[in-house]
Amino acid sequence: MGDYKYSLPLKWGIIGCGAVTEVKSGPPYQETSNFQLYGVMRRNIEKAKDYAKRHAIAKVYSKAEDLIFDSEIDAVYIATPPNSHKYYALSVAEAGKPCCIEKPMAPNYSDSLEIYNCFLDKGLPLFIAYYRRSLPRFLKIKEWLDQGKIGGIRQIQWQFCRPPNKIDLKQSYNWRTDEVVAPGGYFDDLASHGLDLFTYLLGEMEEVHGTSINQQRLYSAKDAITACWKHKSGVLGTASWNFGTFNREDKVAILGNSGKIEFSVFNEEDIVLETSEGITRIFIEHPHHVQHYHVDNIRAHLLENKAHPSQGSTGLHTSWIMDRILGNI
Repeated sequence: MGDYKYSLPLKWGIIGCGAVTEVKSGPPYQETSNFQLYGVMRRNIEKAKDYAKRHAIAKVYSKAEDLIFDSEIDAVYIATPPNSHKYYALSVAEAGKPCCIEKPMAPNYSDSLEIYNCFLDKGLPLFIAYYRRSLPRFLKIKEWLDQGKIGGIRQIQWQFCRPPNKIDLKQSYNWRTDEVVAPGGYFDDLASHGLDLFTYLLGEMEEVHGTSINQQRLYSAKDAITACWKHKSGVLGTASWNFGTFNREDKVAILGNSGKIEFSVFNEEDIVLETSEGITRIFIEHPHHVQHYHVDNIRAHLLENKAHPSQGSTGLHTSWIMDRILGNI
């Protein structure tokens, strides 16, 4: 955090207005107190104009640089595919503006580190859209852990798998499975959410190992990954992700010496606490705009000096974990 002074409302610009920004992330920048979604950029200017009209946005751009260096734009949210994050982020830093980058921070740790160091050197706020750190459902799990509900924490396990989708089977182009954009394929897009959440719940990791391959040969990126790790606290972790199975599964278990917590990273399900006293099930609904709390925490960070849970440093650590699992570092 730093001593920043902003004219209010703080005017945000979005680079990229694809599906993720329609409901999940775009509206919170418009609806959060003292924020205004003022500009949006898309290379297809007609689609940018349509988005702006539907979301009551004042300005549209077909070039990211025009948005970034517009004096009327105070802060920038980068919502483009990961391989463009570094270029846009470094430009935002050059413009001297706060920035939020969609996850993952970049396709690799090296690019993430360059982004992080640039914002650090300039003393600029940098946020990464790992919004699960701000969602009440996962904050309840953290509360249980902090309260010692399952005693000493020993192990975390995650099993995630799903069948190939129609795009995969047709072998049509999808940037999420292009190894240049996302080396780990859907792992980059999805596993990053869970691994980042685990470091929020259990602290940073100090040892990470993984094996990754392309089993189906439907696209260039990896589609089957396993990992094991150790948190600095001594908690051990294991996980497996496979994007070519017949079934869908998303199950996490945190095991303690006096209980366990079970939950799903992505599915709308109960969180479950099991101890010798019995089983507690709680369903906590996500907000309609799932990044609502994440964006409100950006407001609190910028305007109230309250530290955001997902900043450049935490996003960088998650990038390191991902590259360790994929064997890139």
